Amino acid sequence: MAKAIELGFDACGVTSAVAPETASRFLNWLAGGRHGEMAWIERNAARRVNPDAVLPGARSVVMLAAGYQQDLRGGVVDRKPATGTGGRVGVIARYARYPDYHDVLAGPLRALSGFLAQLGGAETRSLWYVDTGPVLERDLAQRAGLGFIGKHTNLIRRDLGNWFFLAAVLTTLELEPDTAARNRCGSCARCLAACPTQAIVAPFELDARRCISYLTIELKGAIPEALRPAIGARVFGCDDCLAVCPWNRWARAGRLMRAHARSDLATGDLLEWLALDGAGFKHAFAGTPILRTKRRGFLRNVCVALGNVGGPECLPALQRAARDPEPLVAGHAQWAIRRIQERGA
Repeated sequence: MAKAIELGFDACGVTSAVAPETASRFLNWLAGGRHGEMAWIERNAARRVNPDAVLPGARSVVMLAAGYQQDLRGGVVDRKPATGTGGRVGVIARYARYPDYHDVLAGPLRALSGFLAQLGGAETRSLWYVDTGPVLERDLAQRAGLGFIGKHTNLIRRDLGNWFFLAAVLTTLELEPDTAARNRCGSCARCLAACPTQAIVAPFELDARRCISYLTIELKGAIPEALRPAIGARVFGCDDCLAVCPWNRWARAGRLMRAHARSDLATGDLLEWLALDGAGFKHAFAGTPILRTKRRGFLRNVCVALGNVGGPECLPALQRAARDPEPLVAGHAQWAIRRIQERGA
């Protein structure tokens, strides 16, 4: 749809509003408990597999892509995955190195919904979502030709690689559907091998309970000790399965997100982050997705990272954190202290 490109989206595809053919796989995934503590997914399961239950009378779904590959070097796209190998360097997933994408994409989505209303007249109704609604975005996006679901369960598109956000507009307007995308993973299994926690239990099957993105963002309590060492220096999300995908070689910087990139969020000093109080945390990450974890969750992650990559010089800060009034922070700081002491011994 030309209007979507005009509004800044990097790609657009259209599909019908009938239930995705893959809905049964989603329901089986839920039945196996692989969504972990994300009860909100299960709560809306019946609506997720039926767009008409979300917007009665829906005829079409417009799927949109907004790339978040960053252009950091004067027009040359930085394709290297970020790594945190130093004792004080923490890593944030690429998608979070921006102001909250929900807010950035809201304006263009609102404008596109208005355009659809003009096309269809006063009776046309539309609803738009940026991964916040009860919609199987990836399944619909594949059927809309926007890209194909890879073995890591994320969508892949040749001109954007793995680096893009998905948005959906459900509408009562009937639009010509696009041709579904064909899977192009072939025999490649790099994403399975790259996952630090073996969360991709089989091709196209993810156990979220083991995924570092889940553990550092969605999980609200203590991170299982057996999985903490594999988290490394990551403090918010993980890009490993995405970064190794060979389709990234053609990825270009996204148009809508480019102006909002914050390269200062790529990595950071773990000890500086550990020292943040409530006001400092809100100030440092104002307007970003990182606020989702709240201070307690973020400092929990920082403690785990320091336990994995920190040296003895980090012990005084961790000992202070071990007296933090928030038990979640204090408990993970104590674990980090033990890890560093064991390495020293």
